[in-house]
Amino acid sequence: MQYVYIIVLGLHVLAGVFWAGTTIAVARDPEIRIERFFRPQMNAAGMVFLTGALLWYFFHSGSFGSMEMVLALGIATALIAAGVQGALVGSASRRLAGTDSATETQLRAKMTRGERIAGGLLVITVLCMATARMF
Repeated sequence: MQYVYIIVLGLHVLAGVFWAGTTIAVARDPEIRIERFFRPQMNAAGMVFLTGALLWYFFHSGSFGSMEMVLALGIATALIAAGVQGALVGSASRRLAGTDSATETQLRAKMTRGERIAGGLLVITVLCMATARMF
C-alpha cells in the first residue's frame, strides 16, 4: 500500500510543480505565448486536485486540526487560481484566433494579468503545503 501513497504523492508534486512553475514563468514574460500553456496547465491542475483529494482521504480524513486548516487554505487558493486562469486566460485565449493586432494586445494583457493573479495564489498554496506540518 505504501507504493500507492508514493505514486499518488509523486504525481501530486510533479503536476503541482508544473502548474505553478509554468504559471509563474509565463506571468513574468508576456512575450511567451500563454495560450500554448493553458490546456497543459489546466490538465495539471486537474491532476493536482484529483491526487490531492486522494492524499486528503489517505492522511487527513479523520480529523480537522490546525494542519488541515492550513492545507484547506492552500486548497482554496489553488481552486481560486484555477478559476482565475479559466476565466481570464481561457476566455481570452479562445477569442485570440482571428483578431486584429489591437484586440490581440488587449487579450494578451488580460491573459498575462490572469497568470499573474493565479501565480500569486499558487505561491500561497505552495507556502501552505510547505508549512502545514509546522502547525
